[in-house]
Parts: sequence; structure tokens; C-alpha cells
Amino acid sequence: MRVRSALLAGVRGLWLAVFGIVGSVVLFTLAVVSISFMLLGIGVLTTPVVLGAVRAFADLRRVQAAEWAGVRIPTPYRRPLPARRGGVAGQVELCSALLKDKATWRDLQWLLVDMTLGAVLALLPAAMLLYAPWGVVVASGVWKPLVRTDGTFWFLFVPVTGQDTAYLAAATGLTLGVVGLFTGPALLRAHFLLAEPLLRPTRERELALRVDHLTESRHDVVDDSAAALRRIERDLHDGAQARLVAMGMSLGTIEALVEKDPAQAKRLLAAARADSAEALTELRDLVRGIHPPVLAERGLADAVRALALRVPLSVEVDVELPGRAAEPVESAAYFAVSEVLTNATKHSGADRVWIDAHHAEGALRIAVTDNGRGGASVAAGTGLLGIERRLGAFDGILAVSSPAGGPTMVTMEIPCVLA
Repeated sequence: MRVRSALLAGVRGLWLAVFGIVGSVVLFTLAVVSISFMLLGIGVLTTPVVLGAVRAFADLRRVQAAEWAGVRIPTPYRRPLPARRGGVAGQVELCSALLKDKATWRDLQWLLVDMTLGAVLALLPAAMLLYAPWGVVVASGVWKPLVRTDGTFWFLFVPVTGQDTAYLAAATGLTLGVVGLFTGPALLRAHFLLAEPLLRPTRERELALRVDHLTESRHDVVDDSAAALRRIERDLHDGAQARLVAMGMSLGTIEALVEKDPAQAKRLLAAARADSAEALTELRDLVRGIHPPVLAERGLADAVRALALRVPLSVEVDVELPGRAAEPVESAAYFAVSEVLTNATKHSGADRVWIDAHHAEGALRIAVTDNGRGGASVAAGTGLLGIERRLGAFDGILAVSSPAGGPTMVTMEIPCVLA
């Protein structure tokens, strides 16, 4: 396992070094030339293209950092860019927006680091592994023609002048190979950690991005709240209110018939009693939809278990919460789980669902997995977009993994503290 991870780190590091030097040098040169030519007017046309390529190159490195070394580097760019307008004025506006963005200049700084120290760090895992076989080859007799040609052959810091020094070179190479087996993945990770300060958002930019995100999610929540109020108004008008009006009319008829036709009054009274029971049931269901009593009384864990009992699927629930979150957080998590279970029932074709919820590292994490056909997507209009907006109001995130053929895993995370 260690050999495999070291070889993988070596191959990836070699690719990063070669591709990093070539890509960084080319992109940095093009960016400097293009920005310089803006005074001549040519750069206005080329700079957005070149800087777009620089951003794509930096985004690729962010993806590689997460996938190859577990180093997660958030994107620092504020999106979207100004709406593209035609003509020279539109190009000037776009160039101005790109050049005013501090992330653009930090990307260019990163290109300088990537083509120098970054390339060295990336190359080390492969170099240390390659020195091991090369030292053995040198000791096998290859040193002789090399020495005859040059007088002295240097194997790193070992001057090879005879067989004894050739054996010393082989021992040095094997030592480096062993060290590479243990340090290769760490060196690859160090390469990405070197890039992280320049590729991630600054503190100022993180706050700006957070404000943008919270502003957008606040608008979504306001829209959702308005829609929920309209739904409640419609349900009251079409349901309980209509039944109460009918009951009032029935009671007026009963009052008129109670002495003239007691039998008919009795039948109408029974019907009114049935209407009152149905109206009460509808009101309870409506209240439960606003804030379920079991959630208020017993917390999220028992509320999720109650949800699972109402779903016509086999549901396994594993909830470990040492305390209770704030009421708005519990409500958001509850309705998010409810929506995911509804989606699984209606769209997935699954017959089993697993719910796992726990609190760790200052966040409530909930995973809902089903064994259905897969293919779920936030953009597919299955309610996942509404969940994402609901969680966004609490700075939460939603992740969906749903390959064709299944399974589907919906993961939700909400930062919170348990009391």
C-alpha cells in the first residue's frame, strides 16, 4: 500500500512539475504581454481570454489539491462577472472587472511560485524514487564510461571515481528511494499547501463571498416564506374555513328544525359533529406542517424517527445527537429530511432508505441514502433545490451523489451548536 501511494505521488508530482512549469510559464508570459498591450488596444481583446485561461488553470489545481491530497481550496472569484455587452465598451468593462479583482493578481503570483518552488516540490517524490534504480545502474558498471568521458561523475553529492564510490552512490540512491516511499505523499501535499495561501480567498474576500451567499439565501428564504404563507392561507380558506362556514349554516338549520323536525335536526347535528372533527383534523395537519409537535416536544432525533414510520418504505434510522440545536435549525433539518424522503418515495423506485444523523466539528450532518435507480440532481426540479435554499439560510450545504443505477446519497450539513 505504501509503495502504491508513493508511486502514485511520484507520477502525479512529475505530471504537476512538467505541466506546471510549461503551463505556468506560458500563461504568465501571455498574461504579462496581454496586459502590457492594453495601452495599444490589442490587450483589451486578449486579456479576458488569457485571464480566463489562468482561472481555469488555477481551478484545475484546486480540484487536484482536493482529489490528490485532501487539501480543499475554495474558489475566490466573485461571480458572476459583469453582463457581457457588445463592442469595445463591453470589452473594456470586462477587462476592468478582471483587473480590479485581487484574485487575478494572486493567481499571477501563484503562477510564479508554481513554476519555481512549486515545481521543485512536485518533482521531489518522483526524483527520490528514480534515484534508487539509477544508483543501482551506476554501480553495475555504467559509471566507467561516464568517468572516462568527464573525469568525474557526480551522483548527487557523491563523486564517482571508482567501484567503491559507485557502491556509495547506489547506497545513497537506495536510501533516497526508501525516504521517498515514506515522504512522497507528504511532499505532494506540501506542493498544494504551498499554493493554498495564494489560491484561496483572502479573509476580506471570504467575508464578501459569505455576504453574497447569505444575501442570496435570504432572498430565497423570504420567497419561500411568502409561498408558505400563501399555502397556509389557501389551505385554511379551502379546508377548515369552508367546513366551519358549513357548520354554522347547519347549526342555523338545526336551530330552526329542533322543535319542528327533531329527527332531521338530529341527523344534521351528527353531520355537523363529523364536519367539526374533520375541520379539527385539517387544522392539526396544518399546524403539524408548520411545526410538528413531536419536533417541539422531543427534538430532531425522535421527529426523524416519526417521519420514518410514516414513509411506505423500509427505513433504518441512526441518529446520535448529544443535545438539541436551535429551533430554526431543527425545523430546517426536519423539513429537509422530510422532502428527501418524499423524493425517494415518489421518484427513486427504492424500497430501502438509510438515515444517519450526527453532530461533529461544530456542524449537524445528515445523510439520507436510498437503493433506488439514481439520477437525482439539484437542477432536476425534484425539491432538492428548495432544500439547498432552506439550508443556505443557515450557511448550510447540500451534496448529492446519485449515479445512474443508484444508490442516491443526499448529504446535508448545517453549522450549529447543540445545547
